[in-house]
Amino acid sequence: MARKPILSPSKITTYLACPVRYRWTYIDDRGKWYLRSKSYYSFGSTLHKVLEKFHNAGDTGVETVDQAIAAYDENWIDAGFSNAEEMAEAYGEGKNIIEKHIERESKRTVTSETLFVERVLKFEYDHFRLVGRIDRLDQHEDGTLEIFDYKSGRESVSAEEVADDIAMACYQLLVSKQFPDQNVKATILALRSGEQASSQMSPDELSTFEEDIYRLGCEIVSSDDFYDRVPVFKPLCRSCDFIPLCRKHPEFEEAT
Repeated sequence: MARKPILSPSKITTYLACPVRYRWTYIDDRGKWYLRSKSYYSFGSTLHKVLEKFHNAGDTGVETVDQAIAAYDENWIDAGFSNAEEMAEAYGEGKNIIEKHIERESKRTVTSETLFVERVLKFEYDHFRLVGRIDRLDQHEDGTLEIFDYKSGRESVSAEEVADDIAMACYQLLVSKQFPDQNVKATILALRSGEQASSQMSPDELSTFEEDIYRLGCEIVSSDDFYDRVPVFKPLCRSCDFIPLCRKHPEFEEAT
């Protein structure tokens, strides 16, 4: 029996942004030869790993600033930086982010329990499986579950941005499936400043979103014309790894 296709928030947003990019990223193996390491991925992955250890309900031995910095050094990823100076600057920024985050957490007065960190949640639909990796899930005293999503490159965030974020909606849907009788809200935490904002979908909003994401998921996994689509130039093309491939298409028109 064939395995169901897997869809994640990243896959869905890539498809919505550009189906051709979706092809090169997830379908056509030739795309992998054009992918370049990104310094912001390396930077974010390092921070996520340290925060995972710090917030882990189990005993990971990372409770103080010094222990967190040791974990930061151990998990530092140096891929994607253009030179040593750029990497050194990023390293210093990351170290400062970790120190400030732990200082803020030590002063936090909200009582909550971290249920898990960096966990993949799944839900099976008839034509695909929806998956999402949750950075952190906390439970408050009133039973409310709060999803935290870390953004390593952001200084600020608003409740409207959280409400409009497809990934945050997917996370709320997946958590609600696993904890059907509890209130769920989503929070984006801008790590550079500590600023955070939250949004919570009503049951009706969650139901409507699920209907929409199901229809979109079925469209993605049933599409059979990825190889026939003509690349259309968009502003995101200028920073896309796959622009050399699109330029090979005879009908591709690149704006100047």
